[in-house]
Amino acid sequence: QVQLVESGGGLAQAGGSLRLSCAASGRTFSRVTMGWFRQAPGKEREFVAAITWSDARRYYAESVKGRFTISRDNAKNTVYLQMNGLKPEDSAVYYCAARAGSYISTITTDYDYWGQGTQVTVSS
Repeated sequence: QVQLVESGGGLAQAGGSLRLSCAASGRTFSRVTMGWFRQAPGKEREFVAAITWSDARRYYAESVKGRFTISRDNAKNTVYLQMNGLKPEDSAVYYCAARAGSYISTITTDYDYWGQGTQVTVSS
């Protein structure tokens, strides 16, 4: 099993910044892809960004490209999502997810492990 714990959510003003963290523990894989997803009330969970653990390849949803940056710290087993230029439409519960393998998927069902989520609220 892999345990994922998110932190760093909160309230921000439009144009502001927040940094989310996802600490991973438990079973390790030689190749892992970590992803961030978000879910707003009444909407489906959607892909935000992903990174491969081994070589740090990154992929972003078009809606966040140029504003959000995903990164990882191998020593701390932690993945980050730096969110700049926040917009009210970025408000959602943000989830960290992990899947074995180095294929970057944007599909929720491809990810086997999920955190509990952290709320991000952006005021206008």
